Amino acid sequence: MPNQAIAAARTLQPELVSRLARFFPQATPVRIPIKLSRSNGKDKTFFQETVIEFGTPREVLFVVDRPLEFADRVVLENSDGSLNAEASVVAVQYHPAHTVVAARFLNDVPNWIVKP
Repeated sequence: MPNQAIAAARTLQPELVSRLARFFPQATPVRIPIKLSRSNGKDKTFFQETVIEFGTPREVLFVVDRPLEFADRVVLENSDGSLNAEASVVAVQYHPAHTVVAARFLNDVPNWIVKP
């Protein structure tokens, strides 16, 4: 039975993020697994693994199971190293077991998302 609850929670995550994505007109579904770390500008501390559900040329939207706050700095890294960027949280939506986050890159990240 616990596996069913986990599966149900995972299927709800893209729906939760899509609600926040409405405020980002350029948002495109992407589904990119990442390692998320907190950053203080010099050092970074692992926070959790998650999935970027939507992205724009400047923002990423994802769900975490612990709270992040507006203006928190995070580092996003994918498994092949093609994405390794620092971002600042620009929007949050709190839900009982999850926090939906939008973070804006602090520097230009060229070609990280390609729109048709």
